[in-house]
Amino acid sequence: MVRQVTAFSNPTVKRLRSLREKKGRRTEALFLAEGLRILVEARDSGRLPEIIAFSPEGARHPLAAEIIAATEAAGGEVIETTRDILSKMSGKDNPQMVLGAYRESDPALTRIDRPKADLWIVAQALRDPGNIGTILRTGDAVGAGGLILIDESADPFSVEAVRASMGAIFTQEVVAARWPEFVAWLRRGDGQLVGTSLKATHDYLEAEYRKPCFLLIGNEQQGLPAEYEAECDLLVKIPMAGRADSLNAAIAAAVMAFQVRASWR
Repeated sequence: MVRQVTAFSNPTVKRLRSLREKKGRRTEALFLAEGLRILVEARDSGRLPEIIAFSPEGARHPLAAEIIAATEAAGGEVIETTRDILSKMSGKDNPQMVLGAYRESDPALTRIDRPKADLWIVAQALRDPGNIGTILRTGDAVGAGGLILIDESADPFSVEAVRASMGAIFTQEVVAARWPEFVAWLRRGDGQLVGTSLKATHDYLEAEYRKPCFLLIGNEQQGLPAEYEAECDLLVKIPMAGRADSLNAAIAAAVMAFQVRASWR
C-alpha cells in the first residue's frame, strides 16, 4: 500500500536520509540509488528496492509506475512524498523524482564466480568514490565480471559511487579483500594478474593478455606498491606523450579494459 509522507520527521525519511552516510549504510545494510534510469537498470538486473520514494510527478512515468507496483507486490515499502522531502533524503537541491533503498551485496571474495567472466577489474586503495563508480560503469561496458576492491577503499555504495556507476552497481559483482587474501584466492585457480606501472617495459598495446585476466589498477596518488607490482604476471605501461606522467585511475582502467578486450578479437 502506498503511504503519503509529508513530514520531515517521518521515521522512513530519517532512515533514508541516514543512508547518505557510511555509518547509516552499515547500520541498515542498505544504500541509496537515485533516478529512474538507475532504478530501471536495477529492475532489469533482477533487483527491486526495499523502500521506494517518489513524487507524484515521478510516479507518472510508465517505467516508474511499473517499479513502484513491483516493489509493492514484493512487500517493499512504498511512499509518495514531496520534492522538498526527496531533496532532504538525497541531499540534492534538485533531486530525482524517484529513489530507492537497496540491500548491499555480500562483500566476501569467495562469492566471486571466476569462470563467470574472462575479465575482472581489481582496484587498490581507491579514495575517490566517483572513480569507483566510473570503473564499475566501464566494467559493465566491457563485459567484465565485476570489481574487486583491495585494501582500504572508498565505499562503492556511497551516493557518489552509485550515481557515477549509472546503474552498473547492479550489473557488476562488487567485493572487497585485503591483498594477501586476494593473492591467495587468485593463485588457487586460473588467472593472469596484469598491473600498470610507469616502470614497466611492455607497451600495453603489444602485450599478450590471457583469460581470465585480472586487471590491477593502483591508488590515484601512489599507484601500485612495489610488492604488488612484483606479484603481477605482467606489467604494462600506457605511454604518455605530453607532460602528464599518468592517467586518472578510472581512465587508466577504461583504456586498459578496452585494450584487453580488443586484443582477444
